[in-house]
Amino acid sequence: MSILVVGLSHRSAPVTLLERTAVTADELAKLLHDVHQTSSVTGALVVATCNRLEVYADVEKFHAGVSSISELLSRHSGVPLDELSRHLYVHYEERAVQHVFSVACGLDSMVIGEGQIAGQLRTALKIGQANGTVDRALNEVVQHALRVGKRARNETGIDRAGASLVSVGLGRAGSLEGRRALVVGAGSMSALAVATLAREGIGEVVIANRTHERGLHLARSAEVPARAIELSELPSALAEADIVVSCTGAIGLVITPDMIEGPVFLLDLALPHDVDPAVRELPGVTLVALDDLRDADDAPAASDTEAVRRIVCEEVQAFQLGLIAATVAPTVVALRSKAAEVVDSELGRLGGRLPGLDDKAREEVAQTVRRVVDKLLHAPTVRVKELAASPDGDTYTEALRELFDLDPKAPEAVIRAEDVL
Repeated sequence: MSILVVGLSHRSAPVTLLERTAVTADELAKLLHDVHQTSSVTGALVVATCNRLEVYADVEKFHAGVSSISELLSRHSGVPLDELSRHLYVHYEERAVQHVFSVACGLDSMVIGEGQIAGQLRTALKIGQANGTVDRALNEVVQHALRVGKRARNETGIDRAGASLVSVGLGRAGSLEGRRALVVGAGSMSALAVATLAREGIGEVVIANRTHERGLHLARSAEVPARAIELSELPSALAEADIVVSCTGAIGLVITPDMIEGPVFLLDLALPHDVDPAVRELPGVTLVALDDLRDADDAPAASDTEAVRRIVCEEVQAFQLGLIAATVAPTVVALRSKAAEVVDSELGRLGGRLPGLDDKAREEVAQTVRRVVDKLLHAPTVRVKELAASPDGDTYTEALRELFDLDPKAPEAVIRAEDVL
């Protein structure tokens, strides 16, 4: 297994470039398919959020994988490769695992510790599984990453404040008590916005969405008075709103200066952005967009962040040791299988030479012989697992196969190794 991560995020690229590389649901499926079809890739999934676009792949060749994925990201986004490559980061093998684990914990988020990324990572895995692009290696990495994220949240205060882009952004609007809010969109970010507004004591929420049924569903689930409207009613709803949160998947602008009639606070979490930046020129209008949240100071305590980093390091080491054990297991199983065959053969010959041996004595002899073999094999099998974790550790496994003429690829060895793991 060779895990590769190629991507860009708020840490490596300006929001203007992230907007140009943003993908819709249909485009994501096409990108995922194209990555998976490249000759060097055996498994793939794509994480696409408002502040990151990352391809996770299981690759046979590092350079070929990086080149192919970079070119595909350029082709799908329309951003020239020489411009895009300056903002791409690449992580491979152990560093890739560490990156995925850090992402799942919220350490790499625009708002450190935000918990929404875990759900986005889980969604990316489900989309990959549904499209048949996730192989066993990628599944293991992401599933382990989700467990690491859960452990970090359970054992530390990394998300004690429930920080998210929504809560941090709305925190700049002042008190929300009794005010009127308009949420544009009905996706996961909009649902989080409605929940956050309710928690902060908003008086009423209006939800405008292109698909009215989804807006109705979100309104019904709200814990405050809420109603859904058609997107065509947006101008009149804007006139009545004190707070606006917009996060749609629209390609063009959704809210423009001519639609705003009075003082209003706008939080634009869409990528590409929903709100025309020109609204900032209007009197009484405040616009907070993703770029304004890049340097948010709503971070958790340094001690919590450091504790999560330690957890990530521990889990990466455990994961890597698990990979080593997985490579050694078929050889160990093959050795024990061969030993069992020799024991059974010799016990059969003993029965032929001593036909008068009663059943009790025969069983006692068999158990004694098997105990002797198990004790003889215990030390070398434990030691080869330990040595496998050292530099050039695979040479010890190879030596064991050579000395005992083992075939770890035999079906029974592989099946039993999978059972052990």
